[in-house]
Amino acid sequence: MTLREEMLQLAGQARDASRTLAQLSTTVKNDLLRRMAEALERETPALIEANAKDLANGREKGLSTAMLDRLRLDADRIRAMADGLREVAELPDPVGEITGMWRRPSGIQVGRMRIPLGVIGIIFESRPNVTADAAGLCLKSGNAVVLRGGSEAIHSNVAIGAILKGQLTAMGLPDGALQVVTTTDRAAVTELLQLEEYIDLIIPRGGEGLIRFVSENSRIPVIKHYKGVCHTFVDADADLDMAEKICINAKVQRPGVCNAMETLLVHRAAAATFVPRIAATLAALGVELRGCPTTRQHAPNIKAAVEEDWGAEFLDLILAVKVVDGLDEAIAHIQRYGSLHTEVIVTRDYANSQRFLREINSSVVMVNASSRFSDGNQFGLGAEIGISTTKLHSFGPMGLEDLTTRKFIVFGDGQVRA
Repeated sequence: MTLREEMLQLAGQARDASRTLAQLSTTVKNDLLRRMAEALERETPALIEANAKDLANGREKGLSTAMLDRLRLDADRIRAMADGLREVAELPDPVGEITGMWRRPSGIQVGRMRIPLGVIGIIFESRPNVTADAAGLCLKSGNAVVLRGGSEAIHSNVAIGAILKGQLTAMGLPDGALQVVTTTDRAAVTELLQLEEYIDLIIPRGGEGLIRFVSENSRIPVIKHYKGVCHTFVDADADLDMAEKICINAKVQRPGVCNAMETLLVHRAAAATFVPRIAATLAALGVELRGCPTTRQHAPNIKAAVEEDWGAEFLDLILAVKVVDGLDEAIAHIQRYGSLHTEVIVTRDYANSQRFLREINSSVVMVNASSRFSDGNQFGLGAEIGISTTKLHSFGPMGLEDLTTRKFIVFGDGQVRA
């Protein structure tokens, strides 16, 4: 069987299974997710063993510490995957929801009903927990899913997929509803992107190169989960204790994730006090700072920033720092260099906070909170499929409702059009 034939078969099985999934009751779907959660926890030793192979290969290939952290599975992370499935099981089922009914002069009643998209293809890198998170959300929303993870996580992804598929089989459901591409041949991605008759939506999650490749080569609609160039702006009258706490969390807690802060903007009026303070604190935590000339006047020991730093997603303990004249310059900087992911203002000025909320058009805009909260789970969506930086048809963290569409439904009692 050629690679194209293999991908056609896989996608065809997913399409066939999607018809069954669309008709499943909420009770059956919830039972499936709970069984999957129990199975993941039960198979924790096997998952850690499979993940160890990926970690060993990653070290041989010289993956960064941050990338290895994204790749790592341990008992806590496996439990978190299981808990994510249970949380999705507890969420309201969007399928079949009727969103509004209205009567027309003809007497007919018109409404809209939520339905699954069909088959969703997800192409992702590094983080094996995406396999469980994406499966849970897609299955709960009545969609079949085709998962193609990166070669660096192949053993982990295949192991997770096998455990989850086993529960589909155990319940007499078509296991084609959950497909994990087992080949590491990159040509498999190209083949999948041509199957518009079988796959309804492609969601790429990963680095800039992956996103661009998928967007340029897909014949299927794409929702981009582009890089996270997240900014924090410390305003003139910010509570500096709060600002420091937020900046530390946003940069240091998990620097290798897309909602970590990559650029810190500081109002000129606060710079003399805050820049030396935050520079010393972050340096002590192992962060490499790269600053504009004004920043370096207040913290002479940090590196000089170059133009490429302002649009960089470092995914590491590196932070670009710029002193700006005020809110106008902060907004202009974010509009020029941001990636429509998550932006934060730390301020006690209500008018400035409201203007920041209105004028920044990223998918998530925050006041006085860490960008690390930009996450579907933290927003109450359960496990997320990712954070969309595409304004159509979903923007920001994508939960169950974002994996459905709406069809029109009409009720009449014999009306005909004149």
